[in-house]
Amino acid sequence: MELEDQWWKGQLAADIYQALRCKELKLPSYKGQSPQLNLRRYFADLIAIICNRFCLCPAARHLAVYLLDLFMDRYDVTMQQLHIVSLSCLLLASKFEEREDRVPKLETLNSLGCMSSMNLVLTKQGLLHMELLLLETFSWNLYLPTAAHFIDYYLSVGVLDGDLHDGWPMASLEKTKLYMAKYADYFLEVSLQDHIFLCFAPSLVAAACVAASRLILHLSPSWPARLQRLTGYAWENLTPCAEKLLIAHDSDVKEANKQQCLQQQQSQALLHSSGQPAAASQFLQLPSMQFPQKALQAGPAAGHRSASYLQGPAGPQQSDTQASAACLDPKPGVPSRAYPVSMHYSYQAPCFDR
Repeated sequence: MELEDQWWKGQLAADIYQALRCKELKLPSYKGQSPQLNLRRYFADLIAIICNRFCLCPAARHLAVYLLDLFMDRYDVTMQQLHIVSLSCLLLASKFEEREDRVPKLETLNSLGCMSSMNLVLTKQGLLHMELLLLETFSWNLYLPTAAHFIDYYLSVGVLDGDLHDGWPMASLEKTKLYMAKYADYFLEVSLQDHIFLCFAPSLVAAACVAASRLILHLSPSWPARLQRLTGYAWENLTPCAEKLLIAHDSDVKEANKQQCLQQQQSQALLHSSGQPAAASQFLQLPSMQFPQKALQAGPAAGHRSASYLQGPAGPQQSDTQASAACLDPKPGVPSRAYPVSMHYSYQAPCFDR
């Protein structure tokens, strides 16, 4: 489904949206019965990393993971085969969602560092065979809406002039829209990390991403009437999904604060050492100020998140927007608790310049 850029702003936006909503009613059922379900996050991370490497659109990334989920749910395959399956899902999704010149080439894929670390070499015949198997599995139908297909349509009215921040008019509508888009993108990537989100309709997940972003930014009303009309979801419909997204956000914030405190403690320990100059190797071993980005291993580690969104709400392009996104970072010391997802959300919100 190759849609024009920014279709949600065109005259056919409502028609396209209704077509997507109708199509999601016919999505294949997902039972979560794969024997390799514990490996899912690892392969979702692999797809996300390669998608970021080739700057593929979110729709291609989400479709690739969804194809992988459906295939794993139906077949029992080995670890080595799952590597080929996940990359074949990525290629099929990129061919379906991207322009032809943006589809990763076989030679480029084999030259990636992660491919050599996995001791994996793709062949043209092997990929063609797997792509045919995937297409036959899905009856040659890749028109499968994901949350990424809905998010931009919802964000088109995600923030408007009449919204308030902590009860006050917004200082900058454009700045708020930028933060809103970054948080929505972050929550959208969080939804890829756990197969539990497949229990919700893709349009509901996208709406919950917008709702969670408005809660984090302390925008009121939390779920305005315009969003309820546009999405077709009332606040009560979004609560279960939004709560899971916010709990994942809480976990990421705690991990970021933990890593930052560890870095500061090690820096202070080096400064207050016996007075001898520290070896260069000591400084090279200091953890980064950013979220940890571990190399892909043979299997997923507990609590592991892909490098594409380990950098928090600022999204995968944090290095380019670090200064502007600094005030978006939530306050440290957020307790571990279930989020009270209500119209009076009590979470400490990020700061805005007034």
